[in-house]
Amino acid sequence: MAIESYVVVHNIAKRHNVGTLARSATAFGVAELILVGRRDFNAFGSHGSTSHLRFRHFHSLTDARLFLKEKNCDICGVEITEDAVSITDHPFKKSTAFLLGNEGTGLSAKECEICDFFVYIPQYGGGTASLNVTVAASIVLHHFGVWAGFSERIRDGNKFVVAEKPLKQLSRKYCTETDDRIIEERKSRRESASNGFFEDGKNGVSSSNLLDSLFPDE
Repeated sequence: MAIESYVVVHNIAKRHNVGTLARSATAFGVAELILVGRRDFNAFGSHGSTSHLRFRHFHSLTDARLFLKEKNCDICGVEITEDAVSITDHPFKKSTAFLLGNEGTGLSAKECEICDFFVYIPQYGGGTASLNVTVAASIVLHHFGVWAGFSERIRDGNKFVVAEKPLKQLSRKYCTETDDRIIEERKSRRESASNGFFEDGKNGVSSSNLLDSLFPDE
């Protein structure tokens, strides 16, 4: 079975970081970008790379973990913990999904529970306590690509050659799903609306309303 990498996005404070994460994911050969919870995102900073990346959505971390385990995939938390291993040691054994924490608070206890192991990125200067989530993702994904032996993309002049865009493209500002999954999500949103599970969108339009506008009832 071919070695693959995944990125799991959950509870990222700045939604536009998903766009720049997608750009790094395509550059370093990520198989899928997995959104947990909210599935709308800001594609700013992706430079069109979302057209070359597969997206998948799950309502909970538990669902995402089950999917990844079915893929025989380890889940690696990118966090400074007591048992975290330096990314430079390449402590990988098989296909791996990387879970990155919130920019301000890092990985939550719930997120840490689904991780099989942790890596951290060594720093050598004293000017900052941590890296931006997209910068951290780029470093980690590059190291994994080196370990996995991914084939380097061909170059043309001073840039890498970009693959042709898929013929069928949708607006990449949300993760598309099957009709059954959409119905399931609507039901889940209605049940959890009173708990404030999803943040309100701009101009008073909630993300649940966004979903309804994107996928109207038949």
